[in-house]
Amino acid sequence: MEEPLHYLSILDLSKLIKEKKISPVEVTEHLLGRIDAVDTELKSYATVTAEMAMDQAQIAEQQIMSGDYLGFLHGVPIALKDLCFTKGVRTMGGTAVLKDFKPAYDATIVVRFRAAGAILLGKLNLTEGAMAGYNPKREVPQNPWKEDHWPGASSSGSGVAAAAGLAYATIGSDTGGSIRHPAAVCGTVGLKPTWGRVSRYGVLDLAQSLDHVGPLTRSAIDAGIIMQTISGSDVNDPTALLDPVPDMLMNVESGIKGIRIGWDSEYSSRDIEADFAVAVADGLKIMSELGAEIIEVSMPKKLREYMQAWPVLCSSEAAFAHQEFYPERSEDYGLWFREWLRQGAGYSAIDYARAQESRQECNGALMGTMDGIDLLLCPSTPRAAYPYTEKNAYGPIPQNRDPWDSRFTVPMDFSGLPTIALPCGLNANQLPLSLQLVGNRLSEPLLVQAGAAFQSVTNFHKLRPPRW
Repeated sequence: MEEPLHYLSILDLSKLIKEKKISPVEVTEHLLGRIDAVDTELKSYATVTAEMAMDQAQIAEQQIMSGDYLGFLHGVPIALKDLCFTKGVRTMGGTAVLKDFKPAYDATIVVRFRAAGAILLGKLNLTEGAMAGYNPKREVPQNPWKEDHWPGASSSGSGVAAAAGLAYATIGSDTGGSIRHPAAVCGTVGLKPTWGRVSRYGVLDLAQSLDHVGPLTRSAIDAGIIMQTISGSDVNDPTALLDPVPDMLMNVESGIKGIRIGWDSEYSSRDIEADFAVAVADGLKIMSELGAEIIEVSMPKKLREYMQAWPVLCSSEAAFAHQEFYPERSEDYGLWFREWLRQGAGYSAIDYARAQESRQECNGALMGTMDGIDLLLCPSTPRAAYPYTEKNAYGPIPQNRDPWDSRFTVPMDFSGLPTIALPCGLNANQLPLSLQLVGNRLSEPLLVQAGAAFQSVTNFHKLRPPRW
């Protein structure tokens, strides 16, 4: 194997498992040993379910040895953001108020992973309530590329575990960028699906009208494999889409010749780090060389104004989601999230309605941008990982916090359009850079196809954190 076992792609690992060249028990033991060896420093896991994982691995091995192979994820160890209900396993959501909560049932995505034969290694650390700050009783994951640097918003443990070879895939959630931000700064692939493509049943809410659930992996094809497993309608979630789930890998070898990619050069270069802008523009050139047709487009002219709606919507819906505990147990929340809930509880119905109107205007304008193109290419985030202290992590909310910093992610949460974040280089400090492709509704197979094409001629997704 060219790669160490823990860095193999799901595609490559599944072939070895299917051909009985390696067993799920061996793989799971290796991953648990790696977690034990390095995660005391990286702190990506909130709970390691070692006994459960080994039991599942032994069952998978018996099934495969008897000829009952279930597919790509059979015997493959994965991990979940600690928002996903797992029967009998604590699910804390990054909070203190849920420190003893053990669900009586599995989230739909967990049910689907179990049916696919995947091995659950454990639950991953995140910011409190999946917002931006941590509860002081929860650990802050460390970016594996550089100590004391931002690990990427709420799905931080998911980004760290995927980047450092502590799981073959992880699950994150994205309300304002929390699949794409950790993917970007940790150097992994992050796929935010169309809103409703993946059931949210049994996934703790931050802001239910904005929340998306999706994978972080080390390749676009692996992201497609995960999406294939977790997508689809759900009788337990009326917001889950009824549209049939296509083969997510159906065109991964088709290339992107003739695919129309939109590009707004000002949007993708203004107010971002210079080396980030260059790397994303170079990514666009690669897409052109692969045969894509590049089309000049314009993002909504009032985008900065529209962005002001996001904090109103997110904090209001977060206050609704946490009404069982806030304000009655407000002191159990960390400084960051407590203030976020206070803000949300303070908005009026008129404030919320005005924000929703702004969101819908943004969505309409974005549809104009997407009209006539298959994909939009832009940065995943405006800057690489930056210095990040415990004061940053635990709060309070910075006074200079600006929604504009999430202009590459929030519009796609507003609209529910699917996106994929792809590693596209390293900056001068050897920290990951990332470009984003935005698709039209239910275009996840095209995003996987385009990502696979890009990764077929680049090696950015194969770069690994130097210490790990």
